[in-house]
Amino acid sequence: MSETLSMVAGVISNLAIPLVMLLIVGYGFFKKVKVYEAFVEGAKGGFEVAIKIIPFLVAILVAIGMFRASGAMDFLIALISPATDLIGLPAEALPVAIMRPLSGSGSLGLVTEIMKTHGPDSFIGRLVSTMYGSTETTFYVLAVYFGSVGIKKTRHAVPTGLLADAAGLIGALVICKLVF
Repeated sequence: MSETLSMVAGVISNLAIPLVMLLIVGYGFFKKVKVYEAFVEGAKGGFEVAIKIIPFLVAILVAIGMFRASGAMDFLIALISPATDLIGLPAEALPVAIMRPLSGSGSLGLVTEIMKTHGPDSFIGRLVSTMYGSTETTFYVLAVYFGSVGIKKTRHAVPTGLLADAAGLIGALVICKLVF
């Protein structure tokens, strides 16, 4: 069953992006929208946003570097690994689970290291890949995007984002245990 499920998932993933692109262009054509011009206008707006978020991006990257270099991540992993062992989350995946809400590139680096060590087709390789795709860079999004538009009070955004990340991590673990 898992082989069939993997094959179906592979076919869907290979077709997803081209189908979405065709749907967008087709919908634009149907609505008589100049798709290319709209794309270029959106790209200009994206560039302006990128200029605004650079200071916030630098701040979050420095904070992440300090978190890793100080040994705080290793301490946190040692602290929570007994609890995650109970649910079957391997200790090797914990750095990705901790880093993902902080930084996409930092967690991608960790995923790459795990792939080199364990292989992409190993359970741990597939688990961290699924975790990476099932969660968001919550603190990065809050710092950069909220900061760029001047939102100072995030209210429920942090707990909600972390709850969604936890759901993504648990979902990734359950799916990987079922499929792989």
